[in-house]
Amino acid sequence: MYDYKDVLAEVLIDEQTLQKRVRELGEQISEDYKGQDIVFVCILRGGVVFLIDLMRHVTVANQIEFMAVSSYGTGSRKSSGQVRITYDLNTGIENRNVIIVEDIVDSGNTLNAVIQLLETRNPKSLCICALLDKASRREVAVPIRYTGFVIPDKFVYGYGLDLDEYFRNLPFVGVVDLKKLEAIKLKN
Repeated sequence: MYDYKDVLAEVLIDEQTLQKRVRELGEQISEDYKGQDIVFVCILRGGVVFLIDLMRHVTVANQIEFMAVSSYGTGSRKSSGQVRITYDLNTGIENRNVIIVEDIVDSGNTLNAVIQLLETRNPKSLCICALLDKASRREVAVPIRYTGFVIPDKFVYGYGLDLDEYFRNLPFVGVVDLKKLEAIKLKN
């Protein structure tokens, strides 16, 4: 195994900037849903770190649910285009305000499939809160209501996003140096 610093090209979003923006998103959600309750539907696994920090800044009544969705093969950085729900909600969302919490929106294909599925369950409202938006890579339009950061088309990790299932615990979002990563993988 290698250290995250071995493949870090740059820190794209530092810890202080992340935490400030997450607080702002939580405050905005609290204002928008004042007097109502919401259900956060966290897309596993990448969205968990973001969800936990976000919830700490939301002052309206809320519940959490989880979904695991996959469109990427193991170790792949490119979507297969086929979306699989590997873990579904445990509670109903009919007539509930639902906010999907996602770590990153790339092509939009996965999130579009989730939206289509959840809309069949008749929520009162349904919107997306995404920490990162790679808008330049969008293939399918998805309505992101709350956006943390619009980022360039770079391979990122940290703050919930993995690099080969590691480094989700980093307090910042970093950019992978792909040449260094490939060199490390060739050695192993």
